[in-house]
This record gives sequence, C-alpha cells and structure tokens, in this order.
Amino acid sequence: MRKVWSFFLVSLLLFAGTNLFAQEEDESEYPDTDSPWGNFYTEPYTRGDKTFVISLGVLIPTVFFGIEGNHHGLGLGGTGSLAINYFVTPQVFFGGELGGMFARTRGGNMLFIIPFGIRAGYQLWFRRFELPVSLMIGLAPQRYLRDKEYVGPVIKPGASLYWRYKPEWSFGANANWWFVPQWPKNGQNTYGNFLELTLSARYHF
Repeated sequence: MRKVWSFFLVSLLLFAGTNLFAQEEDESEYPDTDSPWGNFYTEPYTRGDKTFVISLGVLIPTVFFGIEGNHHGLGLGGTGSLAINYFVTPQVFFGGELGGMFARTRGGNMLFIIPFGIRAGYQLWFRRFELPVSLMIGLAPQRYLRDKEYVGPVIKPGASLYWRYKPEWSFGANANWWFVPQWPKNGQNTYGNFLELTLSARYHF
C-alpha cells in the first residue's frame, strides 16, 4: 500500500512540474496571453477592425513652385484632422479623412484650407508599436480674403508611429506631406507644398 501511495505522489509531482514548466514557456513566448490583449502580439488586426483618429499639430510651408523666389508669404500654420480606417486585411486599410489648416500671411490675413478625401494605407507592427504608411487623395477648398476662393486637388502621403496603450486606444505622431496645386483659369499655376507634424489619438473598435 505504501508503494502505491509513493507512486501516486511521485506521479502527481511530475505532472504538476511538467504543467508548470509548460505554462512558464507559453508565458515567456506570449507574455500577455492571460490579459485582455489576448493574442495581440501575433495578430492585432483582422478584417473588419476599424480605427477613428484625431490629430492636431502644425503645418510648415516649404517649397512653392510657380511663385517667383518662393515668396509665398505664409507663416507657421495650425492643422487638425479626423479620419476613419477600415482594415480589409491585418495590414491593409482604407478610409476617409477630413482636415483643416490655417496660416497667417505677412500682410496679416489668413489662409484657410479644408482638405477631405479617401485614404489607403499599409501597417506593420512590433508588439505594441505600430507603423502605418498612408496616402490621402481628395479635394482642398481654399479661402484667402473674402473674394479669393479656390477648390483644387490635394495629395497627402505620410507615415506614423503609434504605441498601443490599451486594446482600445493608441497614441502616436505623424509626418505628412501636403501637395496642393492651384490651376486657376486666369492666372499662373502654383504648386504648394507643406510639411505636417501632428500628434494623434486612435480609438480601435
């Protein structure tokens, strides 16, 4: 009888030790499998996932072709945007964007541009860090003074770096390039370029 109990205790200890070792091995490979993240590290996005993005920052006028000497007369501007993205694969997303900017001229007037359009992108990730690149193409209504308005195209490529704070929220920074051409009927064609630097908050749902 004593031999039976000894065999039973030894078997129980071996089973418990093997199970504990397996758990430690799994946890070292996927450290957050018991947290609300689930298998976030292996596949953070699936088809149908969406993100809503709020961005605020500055817009820096750079090179303006078509203006003699590049004397565009614009100072540092402010910008913001709202965007929504829909993932069709864990890496590829499509969506839309609505933004706005303002910049003061040397004469004390204000330039306003309200770009909107469709956007597409590709995203890579490493643990909680996410690196999306995107391209927005759309229209950009522009207003300078009361009697000077124009609607033209806008092309906006960019790249971002986000940190996933929680499953529902991530925060990051963006660098985007605005290409805003003007082709007026009576006047000289102008090609404006701006550098956008913004901070963003993303809601994942």
